[in-house]
Amino acid sequence: MGDLLLVRHGETEWSRSGRHTGLTDVPLTERGREDARRLLPLIRSYKVATAFVSPLGRARETAELIGLPDARVDEDLREWDYGGYEGITTVDIQRERPGWFLFRDGVAPGPPEHPGETPEQVGERADRVLAKVDAALADTEGCVALVAHGHFLRVLTARRLGLPPADGALFQLATGTLSRLGTEHGRPVIAGWNVRPAS
Repeated sequence: MGDLLLVRHGETEWSRSGRHTGLTDVPLTERGREDARRLLPLIRSYKVATAFVSPLGRARETAELIGLPDARVDEDLREWDYGGYEGITTVDIQRERPGWFLFRDGVAPGPPEHPGETPEQVGERADRVLAKVDAALADTEGCVALVAHGHFLRVLTARRLGLPPADGALFQLATGTLSRLGTEHGRPVIAGWNVRPAS
């Protein structure tokens, strides 16, 4: 069975400034595009049999730039719905809610079109993605790649390792990086994390 490759999309203006970017479709910066292009040789070093991508533009553009233009769009790969905290930084939220922590406390309710998600709801989406990944891995000797978003991929990693969704907090994930989840003695492990090409 192949590995699971995780690619966080390249930098955006909001990711650079620390604003929570859930469903707002902020484009990649030029640096974000360049970081994605630099991942191309790393991605090519793996036999990617199947790729899935978030429906949001910043992830889809990243998938194209890293050589996965035919990645299948999967709604479950979208970023955490931050509800009332969309576009707001952690520092600003903590002015109103001292000690607030996304992975423990979730978000404030938002408008009907993006009401917000609890960590458990994000975990449920991650579990659905992992079921699709397992089905794809069972049918191939190659790897499966997911191109998506920081907080979502952190929750997905926790779930892959058998941890609760809130333990996604343990896995810092930078923009424009490749991470790899594999197995050792039949158990899931982190085989590579926040990998960037050598300069």
